Amino acid sequence: MTHIPQTLEDAIAQAKEATTNALNDGCQRIQIDIVLPEIALKSQTIAQEFLPLFTQYGEGLKVVFSDTGAASLARRDWGETIFKISDLGSSRTPVEYKISDEDQAFLVVCPSAVEVAQVEKLCNLAGDRPVVLLIPQLENIAMIGIGYAARQLRERFLSTIETCYYLKPSDELSILRQYPNPWQVWLQKDDNFELIAEEPQKPMSDTLDLILRGLSGEGEAGETTTTSKNTGIFGSMKQFLKALSQ
Repeated sequence: MTHIPQTLEDAIAQAKEATTNALNDGCQRIQIDIVLPEIALKSQTIAQEFLPLFTQYGEGLKVVFSDTGAASLARRDWGETIFKISDLGSSRTPVEYKISDEDQAFLVVCPSAVEVAQVEKLCNLAGDRPVVLLIPQLENIAMIGIGYAARQLRERFLSTIETCYYLKPSDELSILRQYPNPWQVWLQKDDNFELIAEEPQKPMSDTLDLILRGLSGEGEAGETTTTSKNTGIFGSMKQFLKALSQ
């Protein structure tokens, strides 16, 4: 049964299950998004947790980091690996991918909006081979804009990516998606979480406002939509992020 995770370990376990389900269902472009402060700083450690999901690909797996420095650190920390470790380069000096028959799957670690063009090119070259984006930050409006070009990018590429796992915790409403389940909105009540809505698409701010208004219409807005404690999952997430670094 789906639930709001209480530890990062729990969240990663959910994400791994969702990723496996999506890959087994034939999804070719998928992303795992855990929205937490400084989560990108733990991307190498988290990526290592997902490597067992790709054992079947052996030498055919390519782990792609956002830049050369991150890839070098992974090579140093992971030692000799059966799979390949690469990077996306930079916008000025992007890596020119020549995908061979040996490349069977791609795990792209923490790509940002700066690398969105390289990620799109990689996905196009990969064809029907799976590309998993781990903790991507491709939709930074400050980078891709909000005009016609940004809309084209979303329609042409970003909309083709299946979010198999998404977690955005807060002290009031938390959003969770674990493939193949719908998007879920959870309300914190004391130390528990109550599932209050399910949506076919990612709920944006206007949808969340409507959900909150629906709750307030039940006559208990003050009690229902206000967090009783400030220690909720956001605080808990900070604690287990700290534990992860130890």
